[in-house]
Amino acid sequence: MKRSQLPFGLERKWLMPLIVSSVVSVAVLLVVTLGHAKSATISDYSTVRRKSMNLDPNYVNNEDPSDLPRLPRFAYLISGTKGDGQQLRRVLQAVYHPRNYYLLHLDVEASPAERLELAKFAKSDRVLREFNNVLVVGKANMVTYKGPTMIACTLHAIAILLKQAKEWDWFINLSASDYPLISQDDLFHVFSYLPRDLNFLEHTSNIGWKEHQRARPIIIDPGLYHSKKSGVFWAKEKRSMPASFKLFMGSEWMVLTRSFLEFCVWGWDNLPRTLLMYYTNFLSSPEGYFHTVICNSKDYQNTTVNHDLHYIKWDNPPKQHPITLTLEHFNAMVQSGAPFARKFNKDDPVLDRIDHELLGRLEGRFTPGGWCMGTSLMGKDPCTVFVNPLAIRPSISSKRLEKLLVQLLDSENFRPKQCK
Repeated sequence: MKRSQLPFGLERKWLMPLIVSSVVSVAVLLVVTLGHAKSATISDYSTVRRKSMNLDPNYVNNEDPSDLPRLPRFAYLISGTKGDGQQLRRVLQAVYHPRNYYLLHLDVEASPAERLELAKFAKSDRVLREFNNVLVVGKANMVTYKGPTMIACTLHAIAILLKQAKEWDWFINLSASDYPLISQDDLFHVFSYLPRDLNFLEHTSNIGWKEHQRARPIIIDPGLYHSKKSGVFWAKEKRSMPASFKLFMGSEWMVLTRSFLEFCVWGWDNLPRTLLMYYTNFLSSPEGYFHTVICNSKDYQNTTVNHDLHYIKWDNPPKQHPITLTLEHFNAMVQSGAPFARKFNKDDPVLDRIDHELLGRLEGRFTPGGWCMGTSLMGKDPCTVFVNPLAIRPSISSKRLEKLLVQLLDSENFRPKQCK
């Protein structure tokens, strides 16, 4: 397949007015609010603009690369269960970009045929085959709802991405019930101006009712030792609250740095292993493990941003699961500025509207970006003809994400809401 080549400068030249307006607000704000980080391991937050970019040596560039920050890379885990194969494929196509890495996991409840079909797609699609950045977990993990096997599955995925994927900056976990609200070009554009050591996860130590329904009960996950899926077992005894560390809880959806996840997996401090053993008998451990690790670590507790970058709507008072999003929630989703939303039913009409109005994505195709140079006429996939993945075309949607991040990093929201 012949690759089309365009000068990188032409692809991003029109962005300079947008960059000038957005960088002034984001860069100045980051210097003021982040410049006084206490942890010695955190990089200098004032260094918002990067001095160089890793350009392809064969690529023609008409602009000084020092004028542009280095584009980040994201490593995605997209997980599902029985019957989620097609929706997993749709989510992948919606968030796909050649710069990123993707790990797809259908748990043991899904049939081998469904898992094989997903693997065949990853190997046979001409774009995915060309960039070779999508992995499918062949030996499925047992995942028990509310059990610690959920954390085990996530840590397994992180370990694979740390080993197989090189030089990524942030890890993002999604499910088949999630969907993006902006393109990867928008995400690249905004995140390229952020420090690489910010961890986005909703968290609080004011756990309220969860103390008696999450922290004090003792559960056993049969998925740790049985091959058939079943619910967790409850012990009669209760346990006291821990004294050697402080519990934090929040959303199980997060955007975490490679550095922090290396700490969790390799654990040069014993804290991640100690807490992993504690959470083995903890109900809904994904809502607390990473939160408790990061907020009890002096090296990382000053890197947290108290938001999961998802639009999620709850009942009042909240029930066990969030409200299923439909067309009536579309405007609220867009105005939130969040790059992702959940939860959606399979093939709900609101997903088609997101594809059409926010992503510019055709059915069964990838979300187009600056790397796609083909035509969409006659239903063709514009991404079957591509250029260097460093070429991006952010849209007006990036301004909504920028607005959200400016609010989150404001001096009234950032430090006061870290690990409190």
